[in-house]
Amino acid sequence: MSLIDRLLRPQADPREALRPLWHRTVEVSREPEWYRAGVADTVAGRFDMIAAVLALVLLRLEPEPETAGAQVYLTELFVEDMDGQLRESGVGDLVVGKHVGKLVSALGGRLGAFRDALAEPGDAAWHDALARNVNLREGTDPAALGARLRALVAELRALPTEVLLRAEWVR
Repeated sequence: MSLIDRLLRPQADPREALRPLWHRTVEVSREPEWYRAGVADTVAGRFDMIAAVLALVLLRLEPEPETAGAQVYLTELFVEDMDGQLRESGVGDLVVGKHVGKLVSALGGRLGAFRDALAEPGDAAWHDALARNVNLREGTDPAALGARLRALVAELRALPTEVLLRAEWVR
């Protein structure tokens, strides 16, 4: 293949291989069980669940250095989707970047909080991290959500990496 052919031939977007996993992450975050466990059924609550499930998927991939690219592409798909959602909801071009930055920061905060909390013995740190990072209905104890998300963590850990990356993750 000549240099000109390579320059003129469109390259495949490497994120496309991860799009099914992104879609599966969103599907899982929308499952009714989260809202029955006390997550507020609001725009903020739905975002919190997308960010929570994505954070757990990223944490599952994190120990495997060969998945670093996949983690980046999955995060880029999150950014792309959030950008589109903000624009659809009427956020103007001039400030959409600022809003996306806040959402990415929120995802990063959840990654750190969940990583630390899951490393602690017991559930106290985990429940505290959820109470701080997920919009729950007023008066909701985070224990029910915590148990369901811990089950999701176990599910993700049990999956072979290739199966997860292909989004062949059945619940």
